[in-house]
Amino acid sequence: MSVTADLEQIVRLAEFEPLARETMDPAAYDYVAGGSWDEVTLRENEAGWLRRRFRPRVLVDVSGVDPSTTFHGAPAAIPVAIAPMSVHGIAHPDGELATARAAASAGVPFTASTMATRSIEEIAAAAPDATRWFQLYVQKDFGRSRSLVERAVAAGYRAIVVTVDLPVLGYRERDMRSGFEMPTLGNFGAVRPSHRAVLQGGVAQDVASVWKGMTWDDLASIRSWSTLPLVVKGIMTAEDASLAVEHGVDGLVVSNHGARQLDRLPATVDVLAEVVASVDGRADVWVDGGVRRGLDIAIALALGARGVLVGKPILWALAAGGQVGVERALAILRKEFELTLALLGAPTPAQVRADHLVPDTRVP
Repeated sequence: MSVTADLEQIVRLAEFEPLARETMDPAAYDYVAGGSWDEVTLRENEAGWLRRRFRPRVLVDVSGVDPSTTFHGAPAAIPVAIAPMSVHGIAHPDGELATARAAASAGVPFTASTMATRSIEEIAAAAPDATRWFQLYVQKDFGRSRSLVERAVAAGYRAIVVTVDLPVLGYRERDMRSGFEMPTLGNFGAVRPSHRAVLQGGVAQDVASVWKGMTWDDLASIRSWSTLPLVVKGIMTAEDASLAVEHGVDGLVVSNHGARQLDRLPATVDVLAEVVASVDGRADVWVDGGVRRGLDIAIALALGARGVLVGKPILWALAAGGQVGVERALAILRKEFELTLALLGAPTPAQVRADHLVPDTRVP
């Protein structure tokens, strides 16, 4: 049976992970799968979505469900973007090229990481029709950071997503045990940092040694480097959401970095409402962390998000089947979300409201 035929048998995102585990190097698999410390937040990110309950409306005309939306003025087939993730090349030889092409095919934005295995320009050339965002890890050398942003602008990226929750690496025991090493990074040349070395103190050539510990004042400088929408990723409190808006961001992502930084944080879905309330319509809000179902997309919309970013399942799908695997994963999400809209009695994403959810449901 062909890979494509095998993938057609997959009907939920969770089914990609065991296939990826069989395919990937064990250290690489753990790098993607793992969280920090006791991985409490890693489990909570998925469990948080499962605690929510719907209040569907009936006798609504749902014969013409349209799951599409817009992100920063660009169309998106569903309210989903592919989250920024490092080194797709550890999942599949085509790496980010395959993921970006799949995103273009599915009509969703693709976020290229600073730490990608392929360069800003290679990804753009591979998927010229994709809506592409660039995720920035700010370097101590601001000139280097500005160069990355300017390269993204020249290559046709549509937004800058600044990650703000990684002043240092979290305590990642899986990586410490495995000694996982990054492959060559497309935007930096022959740099192969050992996560074990970083986590145990760091050495001069490690990429982590050139990350800048940002402050709010740095956002003005980053804003000045381009006219693209500026999004901050890593907001978990109403206070920081208000500060982000005060500093002129166009959007923010409620994120705990995939539970890879500080452990024992709440699930992102459990802080989404407070962030949305604090922003009060002054900027777009997205959420990531533990999104595994089309149902989760609808929950995010009901809580006030513009959409969701999906991470780990995309890399599992990439490992399982390359571009075709990612296309299959996005097709599953689209089908699930379309059905969810119809059964909720909300024919479009804009019609998903807060009263489509039971407030503050908790399931033991």
